[in-house]
Amino acid sequence: MRNILNEYGYSDELVNQKINETWEHIFENEPTKFYHEDADMAYMCDTGNDDARTEGMSYGMMMAIQMNRQDIFDKIWLWSKTYMYQKDGPFAGYFAWSCKPDGTKNAEGPAPDGEEYYALALFYASKLWGDREAPFDYSRQGKDIIQAMIHKGEEENTGDPMFNRDNKLILFVPGSPFSDPSYHLPHFYEEIAKYCYPEDKEFMLEAAKASRAYLPTTCHSITGLAPNYSNFDGSPVELERRPIVEAHYSDAYRVALNIGTDAQWNSKTNKWNEETAEKLQNFFLSRPDAMTDTVVYIDGTPYPEEIMHPLGLLATAAAASAARPVNEASRELVKRFMEAEMRVDKRRYYDNCLYFFSLLVLAGKYRKV
Repeated sequence: MRNILNEYGYSDELVNQKINETWEHIFENEPTKFYHEDADMAYMCDTGNDDARTEGMSYGMMMAIQMNRQDIFDKIWLWSKTYMYQKDGPFAGYFAWSCKPDGTKNAEGPAPDGEEYYALALFYASKLWGDREAPFDYSRQGKDIIQAMIHKGEEENTGDPMFNRDNKLILFVPGSPFSDPSYHLPHFYEEIAKYCYPEDKEFMLEAAKASRAYLPTTCHSITGLAPNYSNFDGSPVELERRPIVEAHYSDAYRVALNIGTDAQWNSKTNKWNEETAEKLQNFFLSRPDAMTDTVVYIDGTPYPEEIMHPLGLLATAAAASAARPVNEASRELVKRFMEAEMRVDKRRYYDNCLYFFSLLVLAGKYRKV
């Protein structure tokens, strides 16, 4: 894969040093880390909310894959299976999206982005390290997650799937009538199709095609920005109780990261990825307030709220550089990214996760196994 950082003049020595320092910042060093071990289990803490989320747990497992750390992978997975996994009820086969640090569930419902990352991380663990006894029979665990995501609800009283089985789009939550653009991971789905149960392979390949067709309908044609949540026709979701979901808010930052990752994982040129990366990078450079101060709607109109995760926004905008040839806008954003400091405050969890994945993408080290 391309080493974007090399292309903009950063040495291998500096890049590798930065990767190792970032890992230590998240997993090892006090007081900045938010990975916490307890005997043979561990959790990733959302420091802003003092909970463990399937988002962060599955992120930690994927980070462990990329760094070849089976010990950390297994501890996070065992915590997930022990406290978050739902054995019965309408959410059986899914994971409760939020738990207290002691393992008590804050909510019963799942969030599909966690299941997506769990599944692919498990398939990669199986390929890297081989399957063992349950729950470390990684391949079987991943297959069962995908099976639930597709097939729940096919029998009476078994809950709802995480994909809309008609249009093949990933849902915001099981059974919801809308999606979340940042959950669309066609590059993941193509990989998952290699390892899931044979009867689910075609669905995952169709889901990849559906996501590639869907993303252009929801990212703004001029700014390239995606909303937090979007309807099946791509339009922003409007929720009276939480109107900010129409804006380019925290979830939506990941769309730029996904565009960059997709470009790295697929050697063939995706013209839409390249054009959208160009649009959003040019937008942010022309509107510095939209990167540091003021949330915006996807058309660039200011939304009256302060940006909560500016480092995550910068990092993902820089990661979109992987979808473009060498250019001055990417050079500037990569420079800002490399000069930025990781967060050390209470809100560090989400920003620093996005920072690490963006760093791996830009270094050409966020790899398929």
